[in-house]
Amino acid sequence: MGLTFDDGPTSGNTTQLINTLRQYNGTGTVFPTGSNAQANGSLMQAYRSAGLQIGNHSWDHPHLVNLSSSEIQSQLTRTQQAIQQTAGVTPNLFRPPYGETNSTLQQIESSLGLREIIWDVDSQDWNNASASAIRQAASRLTNGQIILMHDWPANTVAALPGILQDLQARNLCPGHISASTGRAVAPSGGGGGGGGGGGSCTVSVSRADEWSDRFNVTFAVSGGSSWTVSINLNGGQSLQSSWNATVSGSTGTLTARPNGAGNNFGVTLYKNGNTSTPTASCAAA
Repeated sequence: MGLTFDDGPTSGNTTQLINTLRQYNGTGTVFPTGSNAQANGSLMQAYRSAGLQIGNHSWDHPHLVNLSSSEIQSQLTRTQQAIQQTAGVTPNLFRPPYGETNSTLQQIESSLGLREIIWDVDSQDWNNASASAIRQAASRLTNGQIILMHDWPANTVAALPGILQDLQARNLCPGHISASTGRAVAPSGGGGGGGGGGGSCTVSVSRADEWSDRFNVTFAVSGGSSWTVSINLNGGQSLQSSWNATVSGSTGTLTARPNGAGNNFGVTLYKNGNTSTPTASCAAA
């Protein structure tokens, strides 16, 4: 299941939220706003240290569908930068404020290597739902589904122990969200915010050689020899070359599959003004 928490981090609630998840060996995906991330750097580090997946939720939660293309670009780009600076990860997931979206927004998301994530169940915690009502909403989740919750309501933290116990009783677990499918997958142990896993494989991402106009990134897959890795390039970046895998695509999201050369492969990327390291997720084929 995908337990998602929007609008953080908040000084009054984030630490308790993290501690509750840890106590019950749970995880989730957080969608902080850029303004909150910039103002709460230590809590962003706490998100990452707790192994929570970190997505983008715009700079200050406007109705993006009412903004111009350049305003939307600014909202998303500034948030990417704030999260990279505070948590050291570059998100590959985006939760549009209010769940509002249109083709302009989706095009900008794609150019930044972001996958749009809505939800299957709305907990109504933002609408003053009680802890028992939030827990009841989570009980409707089925395999791979995502619930909308928020970082700031006290009732959400109060509901978490029961939610996590209920999932365990139903032989389900909280996981992360695959950037390639947009669905919740079992936790991979990859930690951090940008990466993640799907099926029974994980992928680690390492920065390698760098030049003025391009840089190398290497990937190590574990958990199986039949896999598909989605590589989420940052805005402007493009593929120059690859080795030890069959890689398709040139911008946005690249897809890498084994070509008989093992589970370690790499790509050379043109920066085109963006030096951020891409993120990646793995799914067993």
